[in-house]
Amino acid sequence: MATEPSPLLEVRALGKCYGAVQALAEADFELRPGEVHALVGENGAGKSTLSRIIAGLTTPDAGAMRLSEASYSPASRRVAEHLGVRMVMQELNLIPTLTVAESIFIDRLPNRLGWVDRKQLHRDARAVLARVGLGELDPATLIGSLGIGQQQLVEIAAGLATTCRVLILDEPTAALTNKETELLFAQIEKLRSAGAGVIYISHRMEEILRIADRVTVLRDGRVVGARSNLQRGKQQDATLLQEIIHLMVGRDLGAAQFRPKVARAEMALRVSGLRAGSAVKDVSFDLRRGEILGFAGLMGSGRTETMRAIFGADRRDAGTMYVGASATPAEIASPQDAVRAGIALLTEDRKGEGLLLPWAVRSNVTLPTMRSVRSPLGWIDRVRESATASRLVSQLRVRCSSVEQPVRELSGGNQQKVVIAKWLERDCDVLIFDEPTRGIDVGAKFEIYELLRDLAGRGKAIIVVSSELPELFAICNRIAVLSAGSLVRIFEEQEFDQNEIMRAALTNY
Repeated sequence: MATEPSPLLEVRALGKCYGAVQALAEADFELRPGEVHALVGENGAGKSTLSRIIAGLTTPDAGAMRLSEASYSPASRRVAEHLGVRMVMQELNLIPTLTVAESIFIDRLPNRLGWVDRKQLHRDARAVLARVGLGELDPATLIGSLGIGQQQLVEIAAGLATTCRVLILDEPTAALTNKETELLFAQIEKLRSAGAGVIYISHRMEEILRIADRVTVLRDGRVVGARSNLQRGKQQDATLLQEIIHLMVGRDLGAAQFRPKVARAEMALRVSGLRAGSAVKDVSFDLRRGEILGFAGLMGSGRTETMRAIFGADRRDAGTMYVGASATPAEIASPQDAVRAGIALLTEDRKGEGLLLPWAVRSNVTLPTMRSVRSPLGWIDRVRESATASRLVSQLRVRCSSVEQPVRELSGGNQQKVVIAKWLERDCDVLIFDEPTRGIDVGAKFEIYELLRDLAGRGKAIIVVSSELPELFAICNRIAVLSAGSLVRIFEEQEFDQNEIMRAALTNY
């Protein structure tokens, strides 16, 4: 009978506190050679704290670690990387003014006589970029000119650029297409075959059940369960998924549906012949109060660009929009015009465009309605501002220590709730959500779904852009499909079919 290999990495009774908050408590974890070990849990469960300690980015308060049976306590990220432990973080750490090649080899630039050897640098970068599907990208391209998905792939390429014993991937596919995800999985398989260990953190359960050998579940800073001997690459028992979700959230979520039951008849928004640049070619639709209209399509189909054009963030080349029951076209040439017309856009990049991360929850919530919390002399009335923020924080069940807590310290799901809160106070009638649950755990997702359903029940008209069809099926009354910038079909609830929607999404390609 074959014996199991000795652990590559051992974590025993690890603990970490931030003030009065116990981020990690007596956590045990191990990783074997050639294993993909998934780490799951809701936002704030302790996954990032544990992985940052392993990667040398955070110092623990208690516990011990061993790497290849030797004591392991890295004092910094550089020390961890020297020992073969690398981490690709969810939050991009790239410098916009550096080139792609410089970003990949920032700590080991090839040089000749003290000068950077550009030819060697670009040659090495091309080889690494090809591994993640970016073989055609010029290594001299500035990071700031790339989209979020390409930046994520550059981060992953940097993590794969050197031989590593332990690779930690934190939400690596959040901004990737299916094709890019498959390339990443192929690289993970090569690492596995070479005997490296991979710690894989993701909210996408279908990915975890596909590639992981083991799953460890964290909740409230503690390890609450684990599942071993997963049959990776094979169809998993549905009960296993439910078990993992139950361990994560501490309750049964069941097969809940969040679609509004009754949509009101009043018109909220009508868009006709919308065109904007090369990304939006022909989009027409209507939206009624009390309904949730989903927008589906492949990467590059023009979904985000359509929403930005409606909101006035991008210039429209053609098309008319009617807000409410008005027969007069709305003049929306800027986001300010859109907000005055009662339209709000919650962007897919909540950190970069939706929030002021260093600011307190209080200031972020009241930002669009600052006039309502001003004193007669024009100063911000802190008492009134705090009362407004506290009311919305309570209403949306935002988990924070107080309204004075900086937004950057909140989990992804709670940050999204803060974005929603600020537009609720503005009381816009049309709410556009672009990828509202990206990077959010399953429990927080369901809370967002419940909130969207409640908003529709109050007569709000809601648009949801999402790359996840199951999400749209669960919450939408109708689904509009974009293909190469054109709206090709709107599916009614009784017509929802994944194959038909994908066929429509491919119409113009």
